[in-house]
Amino acid sequence: MEKTQAYQCLGTIDPLPDLIQRTNKYLLDLRLAKWITQKQYEQLSIKPNEVELAHLYYLPKAHKPGTPLRPIISGLKHPTIKISKFLDDLLRPLFDQMASNSTVTSGFDLVKQLQQWSRNNFRQDTLFCTIDVTDLYTMVSQIEGVLSLRKMLDQLKLKQVGKLKVETIIRLSRFVMTNNYFSYNGQFYHQVRGGAMGSPLTLTISNCYMYFFERQIVNQIRNSGGLYFRYIDDIFITINWPVRHLLKEVDRWNKFDENIKLSANIGSTVNFLDLNMENRDGQLYTTVFQKSSYEPYYLPFNSIHPLHMKKNIPFAMLLRAIRYCSIFQSYLNEREKLRMALLLNKYPNKIIDEQFNNVLVKFGINEPLTSINFNRSRQKVIDSPSKDKLLVNYEKSIFVHFTYCSSMKTFPIKFHTLWEKYFDKSPINEVIPILGTRNVDNLQRRLIQTKSKN
Repeated sequence: MEKTQAYQCLGTIDPLPDLIQRTNKYLLDLRLAKWITQKQYEQLSIKPNEVELAHLYYLPKAHKPGTPLRPIISGLKHPTIKISKFLDDLLRPLFDQMASNSTVTSGFDLVKQLQQWSRNNFRQDTLFCTIDVTDLYTMVSQIEGVLSLRKMLDQLKLKQVGKLKVETIIRLSRFVMTNNYFSYNGQFYHQVRGGAMGSPLTLTISNCYMYFFERQIVNQIRNSGGLYFRYIDDIFITINWPVRHLLKEVDRWNKFDENIKLSANIGSTVNFLDLNMENRDGQLYTTVFQKSSYEPYYLPFNSIHPLHMKKNIPFAMLLRAIRYCSIFQSYLNEREKLRMALLLNKYPNKIIDEQFNNVLVKFGINEPLTSINFNRSRQKVIDSPSKDKLLVNYEKSIFVHFTYCSSMKTFPIKFHTLWEKYFDKSPINEVIPILGTRNVDNLQRRLIQTKSKN
């Protein structure tokens, strides 16, 4: 906490009552000034019995030397969380649109970009470089972070977003960023630098700030024939520069902004997200990367969850292996590691084989993968278009949640049958029912209480 000087200790005076009052007053003032609608005011305002102050806890980074701690501010019921999520839902799609050519969302995104680039640019002296941005969330100035949102909206030439004026978005964003309070070890703290890691808006603001920081670097790398992509605070570069020159440039980039500190790892073999990349004498090799802290734990097959959730695990994991592994032997190794892990988690061999086969069927591959057909089949999988995420029309949808247990396996089918039977000719049939499951209650869930109940 002292390292970044991002937190101010308030002692033992609880800031929650005052924060509740200020949040509702701020929203009311915006409503009276007609900056937000009555509906938005009701959506964002809070009730004292529904909120609680955030609390700080740490997650050890077991894969890093010295096991540093990652601070997490859990604010699921924080007074500003509604505003934060509301703004993030508006702004994150805009950022994704603006930054689509310099960001990746997964290792598979990078596989596709790297494969395409390597066809004409990969050489024996091609370097990989991964860069970590140190303490991004707590190093970005709150004022400059909010200004980066305005910069984004200006660049996209937007006057309003979702019937909300740009100025209103900026005001609400500033309020969220400057009102992060939490408790830790009997003391109360105010975050005076950066944003809370548990607040949705923090990610979008950090991403925006980095987007404008990296523009010169992106242009420099691409003008030199290289490849540049970023995932939040992790940067990937591949380029045909001498090591000494690349190190010199990283040192120069480190002087661009006092808030941003870059730590680079350069070599012929690197790991980025869950992808391992290697330059073997001018040939690109990729495979799945697992951190040293990896344990072969998946959702146990004997847990009380819907069967489709369990079946999706072997399916998704094998699909990743095919996409990531550039040679057949790597794929075989990954497939057998996956099989062993699934068997350890009580998955029947029949289910594993069935789902492994379903991956091939989905992509129209009608024969087992072999050293002869692997490259051709893998390319077919990589080139297959990804299914677009289905957008939910919340005004014409109804969500029904039920506690899942073994006796409820057939409930979804029976529910939809009854819905069609009784509402087929009714106007209500225009509403689409979406069923979701809750975890079954158990002793562990009953023993876990929120901080306010302790």
